[in-house]
Amino acid sequence: MSTTTIKVPAELRDRINRDAQERGVTAAGFIEGLLDAYEYRQRMEAFGRAFQGAGDDYWDEFRSWDVTLGDDRHGD
Repeated sequence: MSTTTIKVPAELRDRINRDAQERGVTAAGFIEGLLDAYEYRQRMEAFGRAFQGAGDDYWDEFRSWDVTLGDDRHGD
């Protein structure tokens, strides 16, 4: 793994280091976790927007599959 230095204000650096230490991870691991969570939220928000924009054709097919799959359930 290569190391790259990024310039951040000392106050931000101290916050990152403090929060990383509280969680028992490195500063890089802490930042990676934040970025992973941010990217996950972005994907979920995009999914939500796509889901909200689903047209009648989608919902008709959804109801059809819901009924079809529900026919074989035995109270599970």
